[in-house]
Amino acid sequence: MSNREVRVERWPALELASTIRHDGNGGVADDLATLDDATHWLHQQVDPADITVDEQLRSELVELRRAIRALFAHAVSPAPPSRADANRLMPLDQAMTHLNAAAAREAIVPQLTWPEGGTPRTDVLSTEPDGNVRLIATLARAAIDFLSGPHREQLRACNAPRCVRYFVKTHGRQEWCKPSCANRARAARHYQRHNTTATGERGRS
Repeated sequence: MSNREVRVERWPALELASTIRHDGNGGVADDLATLDDATHWLHQQVDPADITVDEQLRSELVELRRAIRALFAHAVSPAPPSRADANRLMPLDQAMTHLNAAAAREAIVPQLTWPEGGTPRTDVLSTEPDGNVRLIATLARAAIDFLSGPHREQLRACNAPRCVRYFVKTHGRQEWCKPSCANRARAARHYQRHNTTATGERGRS
């Protein structure tokens, strides 16, 4: 067995879902749109050792993202899903099947490690030699852990104008994924109130 493991961010499923994002100009950007895009994103997220970024891996990441975003949309229901793909989501049963199949591609064995004088921890041992397979399986298992864990209850689709991200609500009054979205949402509300008031005054004149 090998202790090779693909290490990813705290919420890798959320990071993968967020490769669909607002482009800053009123449209939607895709960080996995091309092989160069996918390479850049992966090198920001994971240790690239043993990973070959090719068109097959990019395609597998895109399909896994589709499944995760469909499951995220289900998780935030009855609130509306992200506007980016609300009308073309993968069917729920297909998304679960795809996610589970991706996770099952790598056989792993948890092992207890307890260094002298230290804290016990769980290491994951794998017999899978292919780094790309390990990456897809790791991301899929992370999505399963996220969706079956406590953070799912705090998952939200940002409703700021033009934003298409999902985010984890970290405090009680949080409505948007980041401060720039909060500012944009407040500006839109102010404009709407001002426009409604001005329209009403014109109607009375």
